[in-house]
Amino acid sequence: MDLDLPDFDDVIAAHERIKPHIHRTPILTSEYLNALTGAEMFFKCENFQKAGAFKVRGASNAVFGLSDAEAPKGVATHSSGNHGLSLSYAAGRRGIPVSVVIPRTAPQAKKDAMRGYGATIVECEPSTSSREAVFAKVQEETGADFVHPYNDPRVIAGQATCSRELMEQVEGLDAVIAPIGGGGMISGTCLTLSNIAPDVEIYAAEPEQADDAYRSFKAGHIIADDAPVTVADGLKVPLKERTWHFVSNHVTDILLASEQEIIDAMHLTWQRMKIVIEPSCAVPLATILKNRDVFAGKRVGVIITGGNVDLKSLPWNA
Repeated sequence: MDLDLPDFDDVIAAHERIKPHIHRTPILTSEYLNALTGAEMFFKCENFQKAGAFKVRGASNAVFGLSDAEAPKGVATHSSGNHGLSLSYAAGRRGIPVSVVIPRTAPQAKKDAMRGYGATIVECEPSTSSREAVFAKVQEETGADFVHPYNDPRVIAGQATCSRELMEQVEGLDAVIAPIGGGGMISGTCLTLSNIAPDVEIYAAEPEQADDAYRSFKAGHIIADDAPVTVADGLKVPLKERTWHFVSNHVTDILLASEQEIIDAMHLTWQRMKIVIEPSCAVPLATILKNRDVFAGKRVGVIITGGNVDLKSLPWNA
């Protein structure tokens, strides 16, 4: 099977293509969190990114990579939130139509933001099978270009620009860790680091209640859950063949965190770093706190993937 995988030339091209439409996000540090974990951590803050999440990188690469003949039909996707939001932003910048199939249970703040960018929203049930079935109807009706949330070479190349910036901003990293759901960010991280820093370890962080990537990693083949329930709403989707290629070939390990550990790490980040991050982004810190022996004494890049939180339903108030 030809996976049509992106290479590092695609990453460089993507970076040039999307630079006018994204932020080069900052690196933050915390002496308190360093002391707590025994690691020297460098947080790559994609919560400050356009549309509030790293996914604007891959979405912009796909949208602005369309030819003038392709673009008028627009783009469409299914998304638990941030990819749909990011695709809506990018399509709005290019002035083309965008349709997003989204679970009815997704945070209202994300739905409202998508509509604000001009997207047509179609709701589905909160399962992978439902969103794919509803999406098939939407694509048939619109004829739009399907930009998959993560199993798309254009998206993976775009996400890879995040770790490329990280490696330019921080020297001498021993490891990089990011959340894993479908695996777009981790795949991009693998693509970049395997080319420019192959000695840097790559860790993926996942909720215990949505641990299909962990089980896939241990089993040596994709195991897909249909509708896991976790506070980390951005990490509920399974790996696909392209992201599995990168995960299975380049990831050092996948680490798990419980729901309470994720909420505690999110609260700790808000409290100590004074930044807004969503639950999915707290999973890496939760796993570092849980696995201090793995990271102690290392310089660790931590990718904070987004900050699109429904402020009316914060998990520690539940």
